[in-house]
Amino acid sequence: MGKLILAGDIGGTKTLLQLVALRDGVFHVICERRFDSIAYEDFSSLVGEFMSAAASLPSAAGPINAACFGVAGPIQGQNAKITNLGWTINAAAVGAEFGIANVSLINDFAAVGYGIEVLHGDDVVSLQAGEPELHGLRAVLGAGTGLGEGILVWQGAHYQALPSEGGHVDFAPADEIQDGLLRFFRPIFGHVSYERIVSGDGLVKILEYLVESGLESATPALRKAMLENDPAAAISDFGLDGRDPAAVRALDMFIAIYGAQAGNLALTTLARGGVYVAGGIAPKIITRLKNGGFVRAFNDKGRFTALMQRIPLRVVMNPKVGLMGATLVASRS
Repeated sequence: MGKLILAGDIGGTKTLLQLVALRDGVFHVICERRFDSIAYEDFSSLVGEFMSAAASLPSAAGPINAACFGVAGPIQGQNAKITNLGWTINAAAVGAEFGIANVSLINDFAAVGYGIEVLHGDDVVSLQAGEPELHGLRAVLGAGTGLGEGILVWQGAHYQALPSEGGHVDFAPADEIQDGLLRFFRPIFGHVSYERIVSGDGLVKILEYLVESGLESATPALRKAMLENDPAAAISDFGLDGRDPAAVRALDMFIAIYGAQAGNLALTTLARGGVYVAGGIAPKIITRLKNGGFVRAFNDKGRFTALMQRIPLRVVMNPKVGLMGATLVASRS
């Protein structure tokens, strides 16, 4: 018969749920669905809709043995509040409502970390080969709605993921233009973290800073696209193909700050097993990440530049890596 597993990757923008049958060590996907998180008042109603749809499938018959949800926010005990959404989730309550004996919550980037173990070669793009250390500590981060981070420590049979909220550490400007960016952000937020800048909303505000400070001027075409579509996506698109100088500069500035924070995480943890850049934004701008600005900022650590150049740096291209990690954790329970 095998085991039935429910896994989820829960973020401020989207939620992915998957029902999986585990038979003879092999995962068989029964049902999978993507939800717009903001369209649901709470997590329970979203899960209920998914479970109702799955119930009609013959292979979904029987009780769910275990569930694991990667959530974009800090976890206390088995309670979580989604940072950029407002949902609160209690593992025991979810288990009681849906008849699941074993429910666990893990940080979304802990889930990404576990998912890295089951990626294939074409799921990853290398930005810097480095000199990987067998079973060396790994670090993972990724920008999307926010900036998630995690740490992976080898425990003899597999990596153990340790959660982090390092995306909320203080932003440190690297040059005078970034000094001005910090001054621009401070009246808006008070505390200016890397997440305020290295995120979709952050990219939009970088462009606003460049325009309002007189450093660049956005074209009417870009302004129109930002009004009609997702503004961050519009800036990214116009920056990638060079249609707007302000968008190009905003995207390059975003990438430099992103790379610098990836380097901060690598240096803090001595991630000799590699740094993995995940999240929704990186795969969409992979052509620009490969141009070198991200790697230069990553390695630019003064006396420790040579050490940084030995740390492998990779981009995760598979958008389901967090879901894969949550499935793996649930199977182990």
